[in-house]
Amino acid sequence: MTTIKDVAKRAGVSRTTVSRVLNDNGYVSQEAREQVLKAVQEMGYIPSAHAKTMRTKRSGVIGVILPRISTETASRVVNGIEQELAENGYQILLTNTQLKPEKEIENIKLLRSRQVDGIILLATNRNEELLQTIKETNSPFVALGQELEGVTSVVYDDYNAAFSIAESLISKGHQRIGFIGVQETDHAVGVLRKEGYKDAMKKHNLSIDEEWIQYGDFTFESGYEAAERLTSGTSMPSAILAVTDRMAIGALGCLKEKDIRVPEDMAVFGIGASDLSKHVTPALSTVDYFNEDAGRQTAQLILKQLKGKSLENQKIKLSYRLIERDSV
Repeated sequence: MTTIKDVAKRAGVSRTTVSRVLNDNGYVSQEAREQVLKAVQEMGYIPSAHAKTMRTKRSGVIGVILPRISTETASRVVNGIEQELAENGYQILLTNTQLKPEKEIENIKLLRSRQVDGIILLATNRNEELLQTIKETNSPFVALGQELEGVTSVVYDDYNAAFSIAESLISKGHQRIGFIGVQETDHAVGVLRKEGYKDAMKKHNLSIDEEWIQYGDFTFESGYEAAERLTSGTSMPSAILAVTDRMAIGALGCLKEKDIRVPEDMAVFGIGASDLSKHVTPALSTVDYFNEDAGRQTAQLILKQLKGKSLENQKIKLSYRLIERDSV
Protein backbone atom coordinates (compact mmCIF):
# COMPACT_ATOMS: atom_id res chain seq x y z
CA MET A 1 0.00 0.00 0.00
CA THR A 2 1.35 3.41 -0.96
CA THR A 3 2.32 5.60 1.99
CA ILE A 4 3.04 9.28 2.41
CA LYS A 5 6.74 8.30 2.65
CA ASP A 6 6.53 6.71 -0.83
CA VAL A 7 4.93 9.85 -2.27
CA ALA A 8 7.64 12.02 -0.72
CA LYS A 9 10.36 9.82 -2.22
CA ARG A 10 8.78 9.88 -5.71
CA ALA A 11 8.31 13.67 -5.58
CA GLY A 12 11.77 14.29 -4.14
CA VAL A 13 10.47 16.26 -1.18
CA SER A 14 10.03 15.74 2.55
CA ARG A 15 7.02 14.06 4.16
CA THR A 16 6.21 17.42 5.78
CA THR A 17 5.94 19.00 2.34
CA VAL A 18 3.61 16.24 1.15
CA SER A 19 1.46 16.72 4.28
CA ARG A 20 1.28 20.48 3.70
CA VAL A 21 0.14 19.97 0.11
CA LEU A 22 -2.49 17.36 0.98
CA ASN A 23 -3.88 19.43 3.85
CA ASP A 24 -3.43 22.79 2.11
CA ASN A 25 -1.70 23.98 5.27
CA GLY A 26 1.57 25.92 5.29
CA TYR A 27 3.81 27.35 2.58
CA VAL A 28 4.94 25.11 -0.30
CA SER A 29 6.56 26.38 -3.50
CA GLN A 30 4.55 25.97 -6.68
CA GLU A 31 7.19 23.63 -8.12
CA ALA A 32 7.12 21.34 -5.08
CA ARG A 33 3.29 21.39 -5.00
CA GLU A 34 3.13 20.26 -8.64
CA GLN A 35 5.67 17.48 -7.97
CA VAL A 36 3.65 16.19 -5.01
CA LEU A 37 0.33 16.27 -6.86
CA LYS A 38 1.90 14.50 -9.83
CA ALA A 39 3.30 11.77 -7.55
CA VAL A 40 -0.05 11.37 -5.79
CA GLN A 41 -1.82 10.90 -9.13
CA GLU A 42 0.77 8.49 -10.56
CA MET A 43 0.87 6.34 -7.43
CA GLY A 44 -2.90 6.45 -6.76
CA TYR A 45 -2.27 7.56 -3.19
CA ILE A 46 -5.38 8.00 -1.02
CA PRO A 47 -4.83 9.85 2.28
CA SER A 48 -6.09 8.07 5.39
CA ALA A 49 -9.30 9.66 6.64
CA HIS A 50 -8.56 8.41 10.16
CA ALA A 51 -5.06 9.91 10.11
CA LYS A 52 -6.46 13.21 8.90
CA THR A 53 -9.01 13.19 11.72
CA MET A 54 -6.24 12.57 14.25
CA ARG A 55 -4.22 15.49 12.88
CA THR A 56 -6.97 18.05 12.38
CA LYS A 57 -9.41 16.89 15.10
CA ARG A 58 -12.06 17.03 12.35
CA SER A 59 -13.69 14.14 10.53
CA GLY A 60 -15.22 16.21 7.72
CA VAL A 61 -18.55 14.46 8.44
CA ILE A 62 -21.84 15.89 9.76
CA GLY A 63 -24.40 13.48 11.22
CA VAL A 64 -28.01 13.93 10.13
CA ILE A 65 -30.83 12.26 12.09
CA LEU A 66 -34.07 11.74 10.15
CA PRO A 67 -37.49 10.73 11.51
CA ARG A 68 -38.07 8.67 8.37
CA ILE A 69 -35.91 8.23 5.28
CA SER A 70 -38.74 7.39 2.87
CA THR A 71 -40.51 10.77 2.81
CA GLU A 72 -40.29 13.61 0.32
CA THR A 73 -39.82 16.12 3.11
CA ALA A 74 -36.76 14.29 4.43
CA SER A 75 -35.39 13.81 0.92
CA ARG A 76 -35.68 17.51 0.08
CA VAL A 77 -34.21 18.65 3.38
CA VAL A 78 -31.29 16.24 3.05
CA ASN A 79 -30.68 17.42 -0.50
CA GLY A 80 -30.37 21.00 0.73
CA ILE A 81 -28.13 20.00 3.63
CA GLU A 82 -25.89 17.85 1.45
CA GLN A 83 -25.46 20.51 -1.24
CA GLU A 84 -24.52 23.22 1.24
CA LEU A 85 -22.11 21.02 3.17
CA ALA A 86 -20.50 19.56 0.03
CA GLU A 87 -19.76 23.07 -1.20
CA ASN A 88 -17.83 23.54 2.05
CA GLY A 89 -15.95 20.24 2.00
CA TYR A 90 -18.17 18.14 4.28
CA GLN A 91 -19.97 14.84 3.87
CA ILE A 92 -23.06 13.61 5.72
CA LEU A 93 -23.84 10.45 7.66
CA LEU A 94 -27.56 9.61 7.81
CA THR A 95 -29.40 7.82 10.61
CA ASN A 96 -33.12 7.05 10.93
CA THR A 97 -35.35 7.10 14.02
CA GLN A 98 -38.46 5.55 12.41
CA LEU A 99 -40.48 8.14 14.39
CA LYS A 100 -39.43 6.54 17.69
CA PRO A 101 -38.52 9.20 20.31
CA GLU A 102 -35.99 6.98 22.07
CA LYS A 103 -34.07 6.47 18.83
CA GLU A 104 -33.41 10.22 18.56
CA ILE A 105 -31.35 9.93 21.73
CA GLU A 106 -29.73 6.65 20.64
CA ASN A 107 -28.69 8.15 17.31
CA ILE A 108 -27.22 11.28 18.90
CA LYS A 109 -25.05 9.05 21.09
CA LEU A 110 -24.15 6.87 18.10
CA LEU A 111 -23.03 9.86 16.03
CA ARG A 112 -21.00 11.20 18.96
CA SER A 113 -19.17 7.87 19.12
CA ARG A 114 -18.42 8.18 15.38
CA GLN A 115 -16.73 11.52 16.07
CA VAL A 116 -18.78 13.54 13.59
CA ASP A 117 -18.01 17.26 13.52
CA GLY A 118 -21.63 18.26 14.14
CA ILE A 119 -25.18 16.91 14.27
CA ILE A 120 -28.39 18.00 12.55
CA LEU A 121 -31.59 16.57 14.04
CA LEU A 122 -34.89 16.65 12.16
CA ALA A 123 -36.69 16.71 15.48
CA THR A 124 -40.14 15.35 16.30
CA ASN A 125 -39.98 15.59 20.12
CA ARG A 126 -39.05 18.05 22.88
CA ASN A 127 -38.62 15.95 26.02
CA GLU A 128 -36.11 16.67 28.82
CA GLU A 129 -34.00 13.57 28.18
CA LEU A 130 -33.50 14.66 24.57
CA LEU A 131 -32.48 18.18 25.63
CA GLN A 132 -30.01 16.80 28.17
CA THR A 133 -28.49 14.46 25.60
CA ILE A 134 -28.05 17.36 23.16
CA LYS A 135 -26.34 19.48 25.84
CA GLU A 136 -23.91 16.64 26.52
CA THR A 137 -22.77 16.43 22.89
CA ASN A 138 -20.40 19.41 23.27
CA SER A 139 -20.31 19.79 19.50
CA PRO A 140 -22.12 21.91 16.89
CA PHE A 141 -25.82 20.99 16.89
CA VAL A 142 -28.89 22.28 15.03
CA ALA A 143 -32.49 21.07 15.38
CA LEU A 144 -34.82 21.41 12.40
CA GLY A 145 -38.59 21.30 12.79
CA GLN A 146 -38.92 21.87 16.55
CA GLU A 147 -37.93 24.79 18.74
CA LEU A 148 -35.74 23.28 21.47
CA GLU A 149 -34.77 25.30 24.54
CA GLY A 150 -31.10 26.28 24.52
CA VAL A 151 -30.54 24.67 21.10
CA THR A 152 -29.97 26.41 17.77
CA SER A 153 -33.21 25.70 15.90
CA VAL A 154 -34.71 26.12 12.44
CA VAL A 155 -38.50 25.94 12.57
CA TYR A 156 -41.39 26.03 10.14
CA ASP A 157 -44.15 28.57 10.71
CA ASP A 158 -46.59 25.81 11.62
CA TYR A 159 -49.08 27.93 13.55
CA ASN A 160 -49.51 30.58 10.87
CA ALA A 161 -49.56 28.05 8.03
CA ALA A 162 -52.53 26.23 9.58
CA PHE A 163 -54.16 29.55 10.49
CA SER A 164 -53.83 30.71 6.87
CA ILE A 165 -55.34 27.48 5.53
CA ALA A 166 -58.36 27.82 7.81
CA GLU A 167 -58.74 31.48 6.85
CA SER A 168 -58.63 30.55 3.17
CA LEU A 169 -61.31 27.89 3.62
CA ILE A 170 -63.48 30.28 5.63
CA SER A 171 -63.14 32.95 2.92
CA LYS A 172 -64.61 30.39 0.50
CA GLY A 173 -67.71 30.05 2.67
CA HIS A 174 -66.74 27.01 4.79
CA GLN A 175 -67.93 27.24 8.39
CA ARG A 176 -67.69 23.57 9.34
CA ILE A 177 -64.01 22.69 8.99
CA GLY A 178 -62.75 19.30 10.08
CA PHE A 179 -59.18 18.69 11.21
CA ILE A 180 -56.87 15.67 10.85
CA GLY A 181 -53.88 16.04 13.17
CA VAL A 182 -51.25 13.94 14.92
CA GLN A 183 -50.50 13.33 18.58
CA GLU A 184 -49.15 16.22 20.62
CA THR A 185 -45.79 14.61 21.38
CA ASP A 186 -44.80 16.27 18.10
CA HIS A 187 -45.20 19.88 19.26
CA ALA A 188 -44.81 21.58 15.88
CA VAL A 189 -47.17 19.36 13.89
CA GLY A 190 -49.37 18.08 16.71
CA VAL A 191 -49.84 21.27 18.75
CA LEU A 192 -48.99 24.38 16.73
CA ARG A 193 -50.91 23.39 13.59
CA LYS A 194 -53.98 22.53 15.66
CA GLU A 195 -53.75 25.83 17.55
CA GLY A 196 -53.57 27.73 14.25
CA TYR A 197 -56.69 25.96 13.01
CA LYS A 198 -58.61 26.53 16.26
CA ASP A 199 -57.65 30.20 16.55
CA ALA A 200 -58.77 30.93 13.00
CA MET A 201 -62.13 29.35 13.77
CA LYS A 202 -62.43 31.39 16.98
CA LYS A 203 -61.49 34.60 15.16
CA HIS A 204 -64.53 34.13 12.92
CA ASN A 205 -66.79 33.01 15.80
CA LEU A 206 -67.15 29.53 14.31
CA SER A 207 -67.87 26.62 16.60
CA ILE A 208 -65.72 23.46 16.56
CA ASP A 209 -67.50 20.16 16.99
CA GLU A 210 -65.15 17.75 18.80
CA GLU A 211 -66.16 15.09 16.27
CA TRP A 212 -64.47 17.24 13.63
CA ILE A 213 -61.01 16.79 15.20
CA GLN A 214 -59.48 13.41 14.37
CA TYR A 215 -55.96 12.02 14.54
CA GLY A 216 -53.63 10.00 12.35
CA ASP A 217 -49.99 8.90 12.35
CA PHE A 218 -48.65 10.63 9.20
CA THR A 219 -49.65 7.75 6.90
CA PHE A 220 -52.08 7.57 3.96
CA GLU A 221 -54.03 4.86 5.81
CA SER A 222 -54.53 6.95 8.92
CA GLY A 223 -55.76 9.87 6.80
CA TYR A 224 -58.28 7.55 5.16
CA GLU A 225 -59.47 6.28 8.55
CA ALA A 226 -59.72 9.80 9.99
CA ALA A 227 -61.81 10.94 7.02
CA GLU A 228 -64.02 7.88 7.53
CA ARG A 229 -64.71 9.04 11.08
CA LEU A 230 -65.24 12.67 10.02
CA THR A 231 -67.90 11.63 7.53
CA SER A 232 -69.69 9.14 9.80
CA GLY A 233 -70.66 11.42 12.69
CA THR A 234 -73.89 13.21 13.44
CA SER A 235 -72.68 16.35 11.66
CA MET A 236 -70.31 16.32 8.70
CA PRO A 237 -67.82 19.14 7.98
CA SER A 238 -67.73 20.86 4.59
CA ALA A 239 -63.92 21.01 4.52
CA ILE A 240 -60.93 19.09 5.93
CA LEU A 241 -57.58 20.53 7.00
CA ALA A 242 -55.01 17.72 7.28
CA VAL A 243 -51.62 18.53 8.81
CA THR A 244 -49.72 16.48 6.20
CA ASP A 245 -50.20 15.80 2.50
CA ARG A 246 -50.08 12.05 3.09
CA MET A 247 -53.06 12.14 5.43
CA ALA A 248 -54.87 14.59 3.14
CA ILE A 249 -54.39 12.24 0.18
CA GLY A 250 -55.63 9.35 2.30
CA ALA A 251 -58.70 11.44 3.09
CA LEU A 252 -59.27 12.07 -0.63
CA GLY A 253 -59.30 8.31 -1.17
CA CYS A 254 -61.96 7.83 1.48
CA LEU A 255 -64.15 10.62 0.12
CA LYS A 256 -63.93 9.19 -3.39
CA GLU A 257 -65.05 5.75 -2.19
CA LYS A 258 -68.00 7.34 -0.38
CA ASP A 259 -68.99 9.36 -3.48
CA ILE A 260 -68.37 12.63 -1.66
CA ARG A 261 -67.35 15.08 -4.36
CA VAL A 262 -64.25 17.24 -3.88
CA PRO A 263 -64.47 20.18 -3.74
CA GLU A 264 -68.22 20.44 -4.45
CA ASP A 265 -69.30 18.52 -1.33
CA MET A 266 -66.12 18.79 0.73
CA ALA A 267 -62.84 20.71 0.33
CA VAL A 268 -59.49 19.21 1.36
CA PHE A 269 -56.24 21.03 2.22
CA GLY A 270 -52.89 19.44 3.16
CA ILE A 271 -49.42 20.61 4.19
CA GLY A 272 -46.12 19.64 2.58
CA ALA A 273 -46.28 20.37 -1.17
CA SER A 274 -45.41 16.76 -2.02
CA ASP A 275 -44.95 15.79 -5.66
CA LEU A 276 -47.93 13.47 -5.35
CA SER A 277 -50.16 16.39 -4.31
CA LYS A 278 -49.93 17.70 -7.89
CA HIS A 279 -50.88 14.40 -9.48
CA VAL A 280 -53.80 13.10 -7.42
CA THR A 281 -57.32 13.83 -8.64
CA PRO A 282 -58.41 16.42 -7.80
CA ALA A 283 -55.01 18.10 -7.38
CA LEU A 284 -54.46 18.74 -3.68
CA SER A 285 -54.23 22.23 -2.20
CA THR A 286 -51.25 22.39 0.14
CA VAL A 287 -48.57 24.47 1.87
CA ASP A 288 -45.03 24.69 0.56
CA TYR A 289 -42.39 24.93 3.30
CA PHE A 290 -39.42 25.25 0.89
CA ASN A 291 -37.75 22.20 2.42
CA GLU A 292 -34.57 22.28 0.34
CA ASP A 293 -33.91 25.86 1.41
CA ALA A 294 -34.63 24.81 5.00
CA GLY A 295 -31.89 22.19 4.67
CA ARG A 296 -29.43 24.74 3.31
CA GLN A 297 -30.13 27.21 6.12
CA THR A 298 -29.72 24.47 8.70
CA ALA A 299 -26.38 23.45 7.19
CA GLN A 300 -25.24 27.09 7.19
CA LEU A 301 -25.85 27.27 10.95
CA ILE A 302 -23.73 24.15 11.51
CA LEU A 303 -20.95 25.65 9.39
CA LYS A 304 -21.02 28.88 11.41
CA GLN A 305 -20.66 26.87 14.62
CA LEU A 306 -17.76 24.91 13.14
CA LYS A 307 -16.04 28.24 12.52
CA GLY A 308 -16.39 29.06 16.21
CA LYS A 309 -19.45 31.31 16.16
CA SER A 310 -21.70 30.95 19.20
CA LEU A 311 -25.34 30.53 18.19
CA GLU A 312 -26.83 29.25 21.45
CA ASN A 313 -30.61 29.33 21.42
CA GLN A 314 -30.74 31.11 18.05
CA LYS A 315 -33.97 30.44 16.14
CA ILE A 316 -34.75 30.88 12.46
CA LYS A 317 -38.42 30.77 11.43
CA LEU A 318 -38.93 29.80 7.80
CA SER A 319 -41.47 31.19 5.35
CA TYR A 320 -44.27 29.30 3.60
CA ARG A 321 -46.79 29.74 0.79
CA LEU A 322 -50.28 28.42 0.19
CA ILE A 323 -50.84 26.55 -3.06
CA GLU A 324 -54.55 26.43 -3.89
CA ARG A 325 -55.48 23.75 -6.41
CA ASP A 326 -58.61 21.84 -7.43
CA SER A 327 -59.43 20.37 -4.00
CA VAL A 328 -60.80 23.65 -2.58
